[in-house]
Amino acid sequence: MSTSLNKKTSRSPWAWVPTLYFAQGLPYIAVMTLSVIMYKRLGISNTDIALYTGWLYLPWVIKPFWSPIVDIFSTKRHWIILMQWLVAIAFAGIAFTLPTTFFFSMTLAVFWMVAFVSATHDIAADGFYMLALSEHEQSFYVGIRSTFYRIASIAGQGALVVVAGYIEDHTGNIAGAWSAVFFILSALFLVFAIYHSWSLPKVEARKDDEKSGNIADVWREFGNVFAAFFRKKQVGIAILFMLLYRLPEAQLVKLINPFLLDPVEAGGLGLSTSDVGIVYGTVGIIGLTLGGIIGGVFAARQGLRFWLKPMAWSMSLTCLTFVYLSYASDPSLLAIKACVFIEQFGYGFGFTAYMLYLIYFSEGEFSTAHYSICTGFMALGMMLPGMAAGWIEDTIGYRMFFIWTMVCCIATIGVTYLLNINPEFGKKR
Repeated sequence: MSTSLNKKTSRSPWAWVPTLYFAQGLPYIAVMTLSVIMYKRLGISNTDIALYTGWLYLPWVIKPFWSPIVDIFSTKRHWIILMQWLVAIAFAGIAFTLPTTFFFSMTLAVFWMVAFVSATHDIAADGFYMLALSEHEQSFYVGIRSTFYRIASIAGQGALVVVAGYIEDHTGNIAGAWSAVFFILSALFLVFAIYHSWSLPKVEARKDDEKSGNIADVWREFGNVFAAFFRKKQVGIAILFMLLYRLPEAQLVKLINPFLLDPVEAGGLGLSTSDVGIVYGTVGIIGLTLGGIIGGVFAARQGLRFWLKPMAWSMSLTCLTFVYLSYASDPSLLAIKACVFIEQFGYGFGFTAYMLYLIYFSEGEFSTAHYSICTGFMALGMMLPGMAAGWIEDTIGYRMFFIWTMVCCIATIGVTYLLNINPEFGKKR
């Protein structure tokens, strides 16, 4: 297992916490959002987009299974830097492959690599954060890391999409525009890898002489962690909640950008690529962030149990905005922005309850490992519905698809009535 050196280092956390979590956010955004917009602009069907990009969630689903490898071999600092080099190479590979006739299969293969590397980077970065900072520092910088992760979302879903749209509009070369975006991402990660080689403090001893017996002990403990997770009270209902609470959003997230981009005659809104970068990648992310902040404030006052059902209703009712947009006749850009903001705000507000419940269910022995397992179920709950979303929309059209997501809200609200939660959990003391 990793051994920590003295946490008091001369390197200020300000030198690496913001950049580390900015770097953590970008690959996830590229895999989950940029890929959807890019493939839509390159003429791939909604069925194929949702199915194949939905599979890209898998590395985050199974991430808990290989997290011990990051802890057993080398140091987390080394893993972080290595993963950033690999991401830089992978993004360059996407950029070079896009102008080819076989771009879809090749870029999907590279996105798979980015997904696995990114999930491994997440494990190493979060572990390094806990090793390099004292408990007080961890509490102080948690808001900083979250803020820069959100900034990465705006940069990825907003600024880079706008850049792609600008190049598309001025050159007419869609593949070239997205190649430029991924060259930018590649260069960014080249800079991150070099910078973090200098800025990340050396807080771990290398484990080159680790004995095989110790590795066996780690895997034995790993088995005990999983066994303890499935012995928890209400584990079946908890897993059901993790899989179903975001059922509507898991489908919406795969089709929002295609809906915004598709022409009116195909049932979409006919926005340009740049408009989508502003509407969903900027206005939407701001709504999501504000919803999460306000949700956290409310939950701290009266606890998770009090706010669980209202937050579930918030996630559900705000989905009506897309039902409205699918039926509206030529809605203005301002109206589209307002609807996306409302839906994302409602989702951010409701998602607070989800994350708090994962923390609540993970309490006790092995809390960190159990939280990691919960995030695996969280990713699975996004992966499976998302894979089917494109086929559903292609079969019934956007209007009926958005009505279908409203039907799925029954599951979101229903599972909240099955949970037994301590009324004091989450209250500020």
